[in-house]
Amino acid sequence: MLDAGTHTHAPRTPAPDGRRDDRRPCDLVTVPARQGLEAVDILRRCTEPAVGPVLLVGRCDTLGFLVPPGTAERWDMAGSACTTAGRRPGGAPAVAGTGWLLPPGEGGAVTDPARLRAALDEAARLIAAADRRR
Repeated sequence: MLDAGTHTHAPRTPAPDGRRDDRRPCDLVTVPARQGLEAVDILRRCTEPAVGPVLLVGRCDTLGFLVPPGTAERWDMAGSACTTAGRRPGGAPAVAGTGWLLPPGEGGAVTDPARLRAALDEAARLIAAADRRR
C-alpha cells in the first residue's frame, strides 16, 4: 500500500547558481512501469544512490520520475515523455490516481536527467535480453 499523504517535504532542485532551495516546479519523466522499476533498481544500486521521488501513475502501468525544472525542454527519449509538473509536489501527489513509489525525502533531491537516461537505456537492454530468453 502506498503512503501518499504523510510526507510534507517538497523535493528541491539545484538552482542555476548551485543553491539547493530552488522552488520552481519540477518536471516529470514518465515511462512504462516495467522499464521504470528496472531503472529505479539500477539507480539505487549505484555507488552513490541517485534516484529522487517516483510516482506510480494510473493503474500502476506508468512511473513518473521527478527531475529538475527545464528538463522537459531538452528531453527526447523514445518510449518516454517529459512534461512540466506545473507545481512543486509536497504531501499527496497533485494528480488524482497517483501515489508515491518513492516519496520526497529529507534531502530534497530529484533524479538527475543524465543518470535517469542512462538507467532507462540499461533497463531497456535488460528487458530486451530477458524477453529474448522466453
